[in-house]
Amino acid sequence: MLLDQHARLSVAPMMDWTDRHCRYLHRLLSRNTLLYTEMVTSPALVRGGALHLLDHDVSEHPVALQLGGSDPVELAKAAKLGADAGYDEINLNVGCPSDRVQSGFFGAVLMERPALVAECVAEMRAAVNVDVTVKCRIGVDDQDPEEVLPEFLAQVIATGCTRVQIHARKAWLKGLSPKENRDIPPLDYPLVQRMKQYFPNLHISINGGITSLDQAVALLDSGLDGVMIGRAAYHQAGDILSTADRRIYGQGEDTTGEEAVRAMLPYIEAHLSAGGRLNQITRHMMGLFTGRPGARIWRRILSENASKPGAGPELVLEALASIETLAAAQEAL
Repeated sequence: MLLDQHARLSVAPMMDWTDRHCRYLHRLLSRNTLLYTEMVTSPALVRGGALHLLDHDVSEHPVALQLGGSDPVELAKAAKLGADAGYDEINLNVGCPSDRVQSGFFGAVLMERPALVAECVAEMRAAVNVDVTVKCRIGVDDQDPEEVLPEFLAQVIATGCTRVQIHARKAWLKGLSPKENRDIPPLDYPLVQRMKQYFPNLHISINGGITSLDQAVALLDSGLDGVMIGRAAYHQAGDILSTADRRIYGQGEDTTGEEAVRAMLPYIEAHLSAGGRLNQITRHMMGLFTGRPGARIWRRILSENASKPGAGPELVLEALASIETLAAAQEAL
C-alpha cells in the first residue's frame, strides 16, 4: 500500500506519548494506520548524537519520524539519519507552540517564515529518498489564515513536497499554554477544506478536535485526503484504532483489546529482560478498554502496581482477567 493510502488515517506525533512502546501497541490494533514518532530535534541527533531516539521496532512500519528544527543544513543531516534508520517518512514540525520549541526557533513560530520552511524542506528532500512532509497550523497570533495559509502551502509545494498535515487551529505564541493552544483557538475545518480546493494535487490531512472514526469518515468523504487523530487515538485506542483497518481502509478484521493485550505479552517480556520497567509500556495501554465494563478496574490494577519492583506480565494478565470476567458475566445475563 502506498504511503498516501496509509495516510488516510494517522496518529499524531505527541510528546511523551507516541514513543516506541505506544507505537508497537497501536500497530497491533491497526495494520494500516500511519504512525508518527514524538518530535525529535535535529540538534539532538546531529550535535548531540542521540541516535537512540531513532530506535523503533520493524513491526511499526509504516512509521514517520517527526523532526523539529530550523537550520536547513542540520535538518537535512537529521533527515538522512532518520531515513538511514529506516523511517518511511520525515515530517517537519511547524505546529508546536511551546515556549521550549519557540526558544529553539522551530515549531509554530516558523509559520511566520514560510521561505525558511521551504528552504528546510528542499534541503531535507535533497538528502533523502523518502517522503518529506510538513505539519503546520493555519496561522499564528494576529495572522489572517485566509491569507497566510495559501501562501505558506504554495511555498512548501514549490519544493516538491506533496503531503501536509494541517492542525485546523491558530497557535497563539503569546498568552496561551501548549495545552490551551490545543483547545481554545477555534477550529476552522472549512478553511482546510478550501485549501484542498486551491491545491487539488496536494495530499492534505486534517488534524485537531477529531475524536471518533465517524468524524474521520465524514472528513474523508468531504474530499480531504487524510485525517490525523491525536489524544483520542491515545486515550481511546481500543475504540478508534481497532476498527480502522475495516472502516478506513476497507480490509482486514477488527482487533479486540483482549487480542492486543495478549499480543503485547512477548514484547513486554523482552522489554523486561532488557532491563526495562513494566509501567513504561502499560502507561500506554490504559485506554484499551475505555467505555467498556471493567475499564476502571483495568486502569486501577495497572496504574497502582505496574511501577512496583518485579511487576511483570502476570499483572497484565490479572488486569485482563477482570475485563474478561465482567464480559462473561454480561453475556450470561
